[in-house]
Amino acid sequence: MGRTVLEVGADGVALITIVNPPVNSLALDVLHSLKESYDEALRRNDVKAIVVTGENGKFSGGFDITAFGGLQGGKVEQPKPGYISVEVITNTVEAAKKPSVAAIDGLALGGGLEVAMACHARISTPTAQLGLPELQLGLIPGFGGTQRLPRLVGLAKSLEMMLTSKPVKGQEAQNLGLVDAVVSPNELVDTARKWALDIVERRKPWVPTLYKTDKIEPLGEAREILKFARVQARKQAPNLKHPLVCIDVIEEGILSGPMAGLWKEAEAFQGLLHSDTCKALIHIFFAQRGTSKVPGVTDKGLIPRKVKKVAIVGGGLMGSGIATALILSNYPVILKEVNEKFLQAGIGRVKANLQSRVKKGNMTQEKFEKTMSLLKGTLDYGSFRDVDMVIEAVIEKISLKQEIFADLEKYCPPHCILATNTSTIDLNLIGEKTRSHDRIIGAHFFSPAHVMPLLEIVRTQHTSSQVIVDLLDVGKKIKKTPVVVGNCTGFAVNRIFFPYSQAAFLLVERGTDLYQIDKAITKFGMPMGPFRLADLVGFGVAVATGTQFVVNFPERTYKSMLVPLMQEDNRAGEATRKGFYLYDDKRKASPDPELKKYIEKARSISGATVDPKLVKLSEKDIVEMIFFPVVNEACRVLDEGIAVKAADLDIASVMGMGFPPYRGGPIFWADSLGSKYIYSRLNEWAKTYGDFFKPCAYLADRAAKGIPLVVQALLEIALASICLQARSSLEAMSRHDMAVGGMVGDRDPLNWQLRIQFAQILFSLKISICSDLQVINEASHVPVGGIAKATDLVNVSEAVDVMPRLSGRPCKTTGSLLKLYVCSEVMKKEN
Repeated sequence: MGRTVLEVGADGVALITIVNPPVNSLALDVLHSLKESYDEALRRNDVKAIVVTGENGKFSGGFDITAFGGLQGGKVEQPKPGYISVEVITNTVEAAKKPSVAAIDGLALGGGLEVAMACHARISTPTAQLGLPELQLGLIPGFGGTQRLPRLVGLAKSLEMMLTSKPVKGQEAQNLGLVDAVVSPNELVDTARKWALDIVERRKPWVPTLYKTDKIEPLGEAREILKFARVQARKQAPNLKHPLVCIDVIEEGILSGPMAGLWKEAEAFQGLLHSDTCKALIHIFFAQRGTSKVPGVTDKGLIPRKVKKVAIVGGGLMGSGIATALILSNYPVILKEVNEKFLQAGIGRVKANLQSRVKKGNMTQEKFEKTMSLLKGTLDYGSFRDVDMVIEAVIEKISLKQEIFADLEKYCPPHCILATNTSTIDLNLIGEKTRSHDRIIGAHFFSPAHVMPLLEIVRTQHTSSQVIVDLLDVGKKIKKTPVVVGNCTGFAVNRIFFPYSQAAFLLVERGTDLYQIDKAITKFGMPMGPFRLADLVGFGVAVATGTQFVVNFPERTYKSMLVPLMQEDNRAGEATRKGFYLYDDKRKASPDPELKKYIEKARSISGATVDPKLVKLSEKDIVEMIFFPVVNEACRVLDEGIAVKAADLDIASVMGMGFPPYRGGPIFWADSLGSKYIYSRLNEWAKTYGDFFKPCAYLADRAAKGIPLVVQALLEIALASICLQARSSLEAMSRHDMAVGGMVGDRDPLNWQLRIQFAQILFSLKISICSDLQVINEASHVPVGGIAKATDLVNVSEAVDVMPRLSGRPCKTTGSLLKLYVCSEVMKKEN
């Protein structure tokens, strides 16, 4: 439980320390405690001034985001509007009759910075990060930040900091006026104490931040700044409301005074907290953090081995991009190519990637040279004898990859991780000619590899947990979000999105305007539509990957001849300046009237006919006909256990394919529409347009039972853990029964004890699915009597259905064992 600690020194300064590990987040109990500590310090005659700081080198990471779920669902009593921003922050901290100074180290983000800004001075360390990132969660600052930040750094800079959510570090914060001094961590608290006493003695100014005016621009200039900010917000985020709300709230404070601004902020914060955008972005927030928790892997207590040196085979676009990402995180890298020409080209690409950072001011020349020194080139495997990991990044040719992996097994040390960057090929096939199946793993980067934030880690049934843990660690160190998935064609991301472009081709061949499709999909929030994307990637890549899916999933692929016909006329996309669009010298795209003839010919080959309904398709219908097949395939991926958590697919789609984060990922978005609705639409289209749209069994089952496709990301992690407990319990029962030659009934104490334990775990699972994370904490303490009636285990068979998926291991006997052990025995015994 979070709290604050009050200590009064001999100098008369009360030190209030925020204690709520790991980042001293401001949960409601911490805020209540902060007010109580302030009230006590103000009452005490031995206190002259106050210093506020955070425990263990972190001031505060902001409001406790885990509380949002309870607030949104009505499970937690919500503070009255303005209680925190007005009663706690303004009336208690800022209006205190004794001065206070914030001593900031580590983090002062969101509510943490808002508390600091209410203090009468701020002292920071050089590396401290200060910012208001609430807009990343679909919110605005809610503790007075919209009113105080402009009064400390000026309107223009405050708008930039809030709308971009980018923090500033100590020295820049001082230059802006956000902090008053920058000192070393060792001097921080002492300096803050002295500063606070100087305020008491009037040697330092004592002006409440809320009433500072020297940084606010004149009214006419302020109006122009706000007007420009609105134009930029609408341009950069046309589907988002909360950036405009933030600007409105800031403006209210300038026009009507800071207290009016505070009350408008409190009202707006409450409204945004319950918005779909906020719920989606909070889901993505926890989904991203949950990727490092892999049931059955990361809960084994394994410690990542240190990867000191990495080798990359292949210096093409992907290989050079991966090398760039690694050396930027200080990993020594060996880049291997087949000849000197290709090797120098690969090294040149890495250089170009880094030089781009230098030109943009994101890297100094000295840092560029130091980083490049980490890269060495080679034409053979001689220098591979001491590497800890190899990433193969050659062309998608199975025989070549098999040959390379056979060589890697021969030349690399026995502990070396053997990774492949393949995007589609079965890993078992790649490692077929080796004996090292336990250390073969997929490390699928997305292009450009040094920019895109996703790393898809692909495990086979043979991959050791230690290797997975090692690659998870490397992924985080190179600033990627690693998502662990199973081994199949396309793995998770590419597989669930293969219907995306195929649905677009189907619509075009049946009469929907190609450019209207791209417009609707872009308006929905994707960076670009499927046809513009195909031009950018190149038709060669599209055909190669598409062929894999046609071969492996022939029953549900749509085979269009549109791209092959265009390729015959040397149309290959942006590279040839002709694809679905025409491109000028500056690569600006424009519609091509000649495209009509290719569409008509493709339609003729496939035997498709123009459907008048599809000619006049609304934007809403376009979006659903493109994305519902994606949702359908995602359901198959979950059902097969390729992805352990639905939230993993959401975050992977956002980071790997550009799915709009404010919609929460494709499965979270699907649940906002309802599984029944999606099933009925797909079923309707399947009858008219074929099996491409046929709903899978998983989706059909969820629709029939009204079960969501995804639970909260944070909850899903806990569910996975419970399911693993259930499996272990189930296996213990099976082992016991085998040992005694079958079921022996209630007279066997151990048998009975195991069954009760299993039932309790299942009850936890049932509660978790039907409720939220808060209940999980209580579920582990449910008494045996809690399962006395059959109504307490309603739909428990559905809960068991998800156990194999969440545990990542198939268990075909789970359902029957549940009925045998729980329904028949436990309930009969209790009743």
